[in-house]
Amino acid sequence: MKVRHKVRVLLLDGDHLVLLRRGWPGGEPYWTTVGGSVEPADADLEAALRREAMEEIGATIGPLTELLTVTEPGGAVTVTQHYFVADLLEMRLDRRDGPEFATPDTGAFEPVRVPLRAPAVTALGLQPPELTAYVLEHLEAWRTR
Repeated sequence: MKVRHKVRVLLLDGDHLVLLRRGWPGGEPYWTTVGGSVEPADADLEAALRREAMEEIGATIGPLTELLTVTEPGGAVTVTQHYFVADLLEMRLDRRDGPEFATPDTGAFEPVRVPLRAPAVTALGLQPPELTAYVLEHLEAWRTR
């Protein structure tokens, strides 16, 4: 069975999370973490995540802390998602350059700042549920650091 690795990051910006609002014309928007697939040219998970952050939102990010790994069994391919948390050091949307921006049918990639408050995070419906639980458990510590 083939395993595909993906990397995703919760970006902390003061007392906010920076997430992506995704959506397609005619579809319902949803919120997700920055990240994507680990490519063969990536040296490791960290390199893949830094590349994805730059591609999707033009971001430079601080040191990474892995917080959660979720495996989603599939038919021919099993997907393992590696979730990290990091500080957002800089975001410049004019530096975005991922392949997703060359193909209009991939939809919108809009960065949004979400307050580190339980009602705001709960309303997002982040998936997987383990990610939402982790975020809710750590909101206070992240807000007061």
